[in-house]
Amino acid sequence: MNAILTQAQQLGDEQSIWFKLTPFLKLNASNPIAFMMQMAERYGPVLPINLGSERVVVITEPEYFKHVLVTKADDYIKYFDGLKPIFGKSMITNDGALWQKIRMPQQPAFHPDAFTDYVPYFVAAIQAKMKQWEDYARTGETVEMVEQTWTLAADMICKALFDRDMPFNPHVVFKYVKTYTDVQEHKGIRQRKQSGETFELTELDAAKAMEAWASVPPAVITADPREEREKTLLKLIENCVADPNIPEFDTQQAIDEIKQYLWAGTETTALTLAWALHLLSLHPEASERVIAESEAILGDREPTAADYTALAYTRSVIQETMRLYPPVWGLIRVAAKDDVIGGKDIRAGDRIVIFGYSAHHNARFWDEPEAFRPERWMDKSAKRQVKYSYIPFGAGKRSCIGGAMSQVENTLALAMLLRRFRPEYVGAVPAPINATVTLTPKGGLHFRIKQLD
Repeated sequence: MNAILTQAQQLGDEQSIWFKLTPFLKLNASNPIAFMMQMAERYGPVLPINLGSERVVVITEPEYFKHVLVTKADDYIKYFDGLKPIFGKSMITNDGALWQKIRMPQQPAFHPDAFTDYVPYFVAAIQAKMKQWEDYARTGETVEMVEQTWTLAADMICKALFDRDMPFNPHVVFKYVKTYTDVQEHKGIRQRKQSGETFELTELDAAKAMEAWASVPPAVITADPREEREKTLLKLIENCVADPNIPEFDTQQAIDEIKQYLWAGTETTALTLAWALHLLSLHPEASERVIAESEAILGDREPTAADYTALAYTRSVIQETMRLYPPVWGLIRVAAKDDVIGGKDIRAGDRIVIFGYSAHHNARFWDEPEAFRPERWMDKSAKRQVKYSYIPFGAGKRSCIGGAMSQVENTLALAMLLRRFRPEYVGAVPAPINATVTLTPKGGLHFRIKQLD
């Protein structure tokens, strides 16, 4: 426990850029990103901000996103120091040649050709969630949707990529991990009082949460396989550990990679699906269109991989949700050398915030940017949006390895869930957001589940 407690203390690293941005993110309680957007609009698309001994540069233009993420990607290093205690030395916290060496052998698991094999396991996980929702519909109890979609996404990952039924209680793990993944609360772990407010979260609480989280990957590895499938991500990871040509890929690396998929990959999928259900609840005409498409394409049968392309409107709902509520609202890179962006000098060591949310909501790139219009993704005659104005999974070589798979998971989940249920949002409108590493609903998204006849 002492080692775990030390890791918990590391979560309070006050040098983290997330802490330094906190004052800006707290100026608007319901939408903390709004102030940053106002700053960018007033002072321009390259906005240097001095935060103590560190300089942060916020960029909002697609051409500058391309500059950092694609054109000069090697000159801008991935920044994820604030979450190393959570993800260890996984691919998400590495860069350069080591990152490439770790990522390449895992890449085949995320090739679109592999998705055909995964769909039956996605469907099995969705069916299990539907059984749970039958109970919620019967009792009429209120559920928190991010927890619902996180547990669904974790089940899909375990079944499809690891050939395992979940060897842990996902609801318990979700609540434990939420204890310390909200980086804006990390300072409270070490600093009990802030502005006179006493925080209930203690280092011991965080340590218990981290201990529970650390137990999950070994449980996955040692669990009985469902079908002894050979073509799984877990098999690829195990082969890497056994490969003497990849000495860096040891047992701890395998554990950390599983952590990455079971949290980072799961959370982005879960947030998108939860926000999509929220938007559809507020726009019943769009919900009815999803249901009609599902009935027309699927009828009474379960979806196959071939149905993903045919579910065009449902897929567009997911794309539009990621435009309005990108799970990762801003990417951070560290300048490795001096540079110039938009006429502004960039110094080595500057933290560059690639403010994707701003571009997603910019009227220069999108008609009615604040409107929920899934059909904009289906209009082939419409003017194509500016490249890099839509970056929910990043861009360039460091783009999210599981982005395409996440869209398949969520499209099939919407088609199946809405064919049987009508989730009704019962929270505040607009739903307040919390901008930490990801764009989460502040206080959750609360729903009642109604079952359709």
